[in-house]
Amino acid sequence: MFFMMGITNGRKDLDFTQTILCNVCGKYGRYQVFMTYTVLSLFFIPCLKWNKRFYVQTSCCNVVYELNPEIGKRILRGENVEIIPEYLTRTEYGNHGYLYKKCRNCGYETMEDFEYCPKCGCRF
Repeated sequence: MFFMMGITNGRKDLDFTQTILCNVCGKYGRYQVFMTYTVLSLFFIPCLKWNKRFYVQTSCCNVVYELNPEIGKRILRGENVEIIPEYLTRTEYGNHGYLYKKCRNCGYETMEDFEYCPKCGCRF
């Protein structure tokens, strides 16, 4: 008899968006919420999840914040929640301050102020 099991990290995008005026770059954007976790799989079937963490990413400058776990659990349950700055702790700085843009489609990076990617033609 043999067992096939593994431990991996996962990410789940939650069905939540909130329109904001970003305090980092000053543009309008959205908060997009996602959860990361570690999962134990037995025969490729997820059995146990732990180490759940909730994060918020801004759509304007891609800054990532860690979200208060209690608020994240409420969003996971589908409750109507408004995210305020007191619930957030900045973890990544995104594009602001680094003077470059990165195409979400092809990964091309530039310091120019292009509206469209010169490599693939998609909007930045």
